[in-house]
Amino acid sequence: MNDTFLKACRREPVQHTPVWLMRQAGRYMATYRALRARYSILELIKNPELAVEVTMQPVDAYPLDAAIIFADILTLPEAMGLKLEFIENKGPVIHNPLRTEEDIQRLTPIEPREALSFTMDAVRLASETLKDRIPLIGFSGAPFTMACYAIEGGSSQNFIKAKSWMHADEKSWHHMMHILAEAAGQYLAAQLEAGASAVQVFDSWAGILSPRDYKRYVLPHTQRTIALAKEIKPDAPVIHFGTDTATLLPLIRESGADVIGLDWRVNLAEAWDELGPEFAVQGNLDPVILFSEPEVICAETSALLKSVKDRPGYIFNLGHGVLQHTPESHVGALVDFVHSFNPS
Repeated sequence: MNDTFLKACRREPVQHTPVWLMRQAGRYMATYRALRARYSILELIKNPELAVEVTMQPVDAYPLDAAIIFADILTLPEAMGLKLEFIENKGPVIHNPLRTEEDIQRLTPIEPREALSFTMDAVRLASETLKDRIPLIGFSGAPFTMACYAIEGGSSQNFIKAKSWMHADEKSWHHMMHILAEAAGQYLAAQLEAGASAVQVFDSWAGILSPRDYKRYVLPHTQRTIALAKEIKPDAPVIHFGTDTATLLPLIRESGADVIGLDWRVNLAEAWDELGPEFAVQGNLDPVILFSEPEVICAETSALLKSVKDRPGYIFNLGHGVLQHTPESHVGALVDFVHSFNPS
């Protein structure tokens, strides 16, 4: 197996910089769009064979160093009783959002291995399909990000409902976060049992919080999620990724993650200095750069790679997911450039 990605997660020497991309399977690929013309997102996710087909599309197209299972962070809260729909040009919508303690009480306790068996089957099938090629990454939403979607009923600009609840009723907030943290941790553990080699926790909305609020209302629950995953496979790397988290990095250090994913808003080398050499780091090219000409992509990527040269534990990625309409040839050029880069 090409285990360059796993070696970098463990901060071991590697022969080339490993690269994988968030949303490396998705709307920018013609093969994915062809499937989406026939199936909804949830149909793709809940059919293990189709989920694996989507998972493998970028792996077959580019020499990536890791695959990530095709799923969505909101299928977990959906399994707990929330009514999820993906609406074209709007995104995910929760039709029965959480607004009261009574709403929390109706969240259904689940066994992820059963309630989300379609993803477990997809992980097993993808692991068998990949075999000796590259590792497979599983993932979950972080408790806070899932809570935001569940309370707001979808995405939001200011997250007024979620943050107001957090401050107004701390007891019920922690009750809800505890339920989500336990479910997310068990979900990650189940994916590791099914064959994932590493897992990533996506806290997409953590950056809306002050350090004080993050520490008080969120960090203990993220720690619990990661700790539960590590109970199953202590040596399996856990990646924490959040957006707009520059002010939270000293606290994210305490999350229990082995690898910290950084978005494009921070200086990669400086953020790594702040985190410390005991962490591997993943990131953080601005996804919009991939709309530039290949010479620009290579120049920006070269600057990023040079800034962390000779540091063990670096994984190249974007600072967020691949954007829709990104030219497929530019993704290929990026992956090839990272692999061939020589900083000397």
